[in-house]
Amino acid sequence: MLSAFEVVAEPNRRRILDLLREGRRPVGELVDRLGLTQPTVSKHLRVLKDARLVDVEQDAQRRLYRLRPEPLVELDSWLAPYRELWSRRLDALERHLDTMADDAPAPTRRSPAPRRKQ
Repeated sequence: MLSAFEVVAEPNRRRILDLLREGRRPVGELVDRLGLTQPTVSKHLRVLKDARLVDVEQDAQRRLYRLRPEPLVELDSWLAPYRELWSRRLDALERHLDTMADDAPAPTRRSPAPRRKQ
């Protein structure tokens, strides 16, 4: 079985997860929204299902897929230190820009250029 990292590394599977984040959807709607063939979408859905990132339920003749966000906790935990790193860097940039603004000379008002006689 592939890890959640390996599964979401594929761009089309991320697109499917994005669509399923909005709510459950049948395969046909995913095909239409993604612009991929039905066999391609089904292949990606199978991988997502095997990784337990999606569930499928039968609704009469349709199979509806929905997102299971719980397995994404592993990804979120792995990304947390990187979010913290970026937050610290952005805070440092903000402090630097504030210092630059404090040190900058006040803008001077320039008088308009004299008009030429014609």
